[in-house]
Amino acid sequence: MAITLVNPGGLPTIDAYHQVSVATGSRLAFIAGQVAWNANGDTIGPGDLTAQAEQCYLNIAGALAGIGAGFDDVAKLTVYVVDWTPDKMPLLIEGITRAATTLSTAHTPPATLIGVAALDTPEHLIEIEATAVID
Repeated sequence: MAITLVNPGGLPTIDAYHQVSVATGSRLAFIAGQVAWNANGDTIGPGDLTAQAEQCYLNIAGALAGIGAGFDDVAKLTVYVVDWTPDKMPLLIEGITRAATTLSTAHTPPATLIGVAALDTPEHLIEIEATAVID
């Protein structure tokens, strides 16, 4: 695996992600922002942040599988959530947890959460992009 996750001393330990990822692989992969579409372009979980977060993670995993990589190769995530407020965090974490269970991973790379006014279509509540490092 090309990624080592670290929580350095002097920084808070966050359950949802690590503060630092150290990459030693030789190839970078940049995964476009994934929304809650299935393979047919249908939105999964309209109005349901948890279901949409889960689908975004599964889409990232599918994109990675298509290039011979896995979720454990993710070095950084950027998460965009429409009309973000802190009370939505449990819904987001539940979706991530469900996806992690499905993907059999406990990998928690560094992540940035950004609240946005809107995404590509009104039914999309979340979009997640990923950067991966592959051996």
